[in-house]
Amino acid sequence: MTTVDITQYPRSRSREELVAGADELGRRIAPYSRAHDRDGTFVAEAYEILRSEGRLALAVPRELGGDGATVRDVATVQRTLAHHCAATALASAMHHHVVLAAAWRYRHGASGADRMLRRVAEEAIVLVSTGGADQTHPRGTARKVPGGYRVDGRKVFCSQAPVGDVLATMFPFDDPDESRIVLNMMIPMNTDGVRVHDNWDSLGMRGTGSHDVELTDVFVPDAAVAARRPYGVIDPPFQLVLSVAMPVVAAVYLGVAETAHAHATALVAGTPRANDPTVRRQLGVAATRLQVASWALDGALDVVGDDPVPSMSTVAAVMTAKAEIARTAIEVCDLALDVAGGRGFYRSSPLEQCYRDVRGVKFHPLTPEETLLLAGTQALESVDATALPRSA
Repeated sequence: MTTVDITQYPRSRSREELVAGADELGRRIAPYSRAHDRDGTFVAEAYEILRSEGRLALAVPRELGGDGATVRDVATVQRTLAHHCAATALASAMHHHVVLAAAWRYRHGASGADRMLRRVAEEAIVLVSTGGADQTHPRGTARKVPGGYRVDGRKVFCSQAPVGDVLATMFPFDDPDESRIVLNMMIPMNTDGVRVHDNWDSLGMRGTGSHDVELTDVFVPDAAVAARRPYGVIDPPFQLVLSVAMPVVAAVYLGVAETAHAHATALVAGTPRANDPTVRRQLGVAATRLQVASWALDGALDVVGDDPVPSMSTVAAVMTAKAEIARTAIEVCDLALDVAGGRGFYRSSPLEQCYRDVRGVKFHPLTPEETLLLAGTQALESVDATALPRSA
């Protein structure tokens, strides 16, 4: 596979400017965040701003009308946005990672990738991904018909579904020549047979609008099939998706944990509890854990780079960082609640929402346990048995 000189595709604004814009957006939408969490409604005001101000084109290459943000840029922006509204940060991360993958394909000469990227920049379309739940064994069925396929299935955890324009999804297909494969498809949400179920009523991340999307006898033309992949395998195209998606998703949860720590620290600062050694130690544990998690994210982003090379070693590095962030984020939110005491137990406390929102981190692939299994498998596969000393 050829590599791309990413310096040929500069961003339109510096990373500092992009982060400042995310912080400004976050402050504007923060007043709505609590109400959407309480009511379990979609963060509509945030998406009105994202559309109207062109922020959905964050990762669209500059020459196609976007900001040209890298994976590291997007992760940093979403982490910042999560300090103000975790639901907006996580929901829009699902859009951005699809754009990041499309931008990579465009830079590597994939036919048609530029058309979708231009639509994101010019029409502010929202891309809804089902890959988190489908992964290598997608739900549903596909059958070949003249000019395309007919698909049926129900997709879960479809963040941004209330405002989605295009569903980036996948279906298994029993090909007579290739056996069972996976078809990656781009399906307009207004296609006949596509229905969004208003069923997202969750513990945390309640404003993401991650409803089920049901497809019943939906026609998908051949031109809408973006890729054909082996079934049950994390192949190079899916390795690429995981490598760009999971650092961005993990960054959101790291931002949630940072917010919890900041709130807990501010709550006790200047009070008698600030002199309590136990409280100081709890804040110190949280601070050091956050630092290590931040280093883990930075290390994974270094491995991914600006022009990722699809590989399982890159996936493993990303998942290792995600698992570390998952453990840290949950621990830090627990500690923040301990530091706050009874005040953090009220629904009016920002800590209460952080405590619930952060629980979602384990549900994104790979889970921490699956990551350990991957690491162990890679360790065993890397052993050169011929180089081991023979037992007596």
